Amino acid sequence: MNGAHISLVSLGVADIERSVRFYEALGWVRSGTGDESVAFLQGGNIALGLIGRAALAEDANVDDSAAGFSAVTLAVNLPSEADVDEHFQKALAAGAAGRKPPQKVFWGGYSGYFADPDGHLWEVAHNPFFPLDDTGAIRLPGETE
Repeated sequence: MNGAHISLVSLGVADIERSVRFYEALGWVRSGTGDESVAFLQGGNIALGLIGRAALAEDANVDDSAAGFSAVTLAVNLPSEADVDEHFQKALAAGAAGRKPPQKVFWGGYSGYFADPDGHLWEVAHNPFFPLDDTGAIRLPGETE
């Protein structure tokens, strides 16, 4: 297997159960693994780990600094603009903070941003130049299997 892939994204959160409820409302499915200090959720071909923020910082041997823009966003790519609008509204209903409503963007697609209850930024987008396969994965032009 090629090493260039992401199989798990871990997010440091203030309240694990609150974050589990938020992500379940967006369609993530909680796994039976985990305990009071970590929860794992499945979403398509990727898993999401929700871990106490201080514990995650300690595990990585870094300071638990104040939240803010970390120069990282996570993204959900969808097959249509209508799907983007629907997912964005679902996120807001689940407790997300809207940061940029979905709109046509300079690169020719359609996207918006929301922040989860801990401020992690998510882009929800339709990119007509990056088709999705049957599993919802992006297949970049010129990609080889």
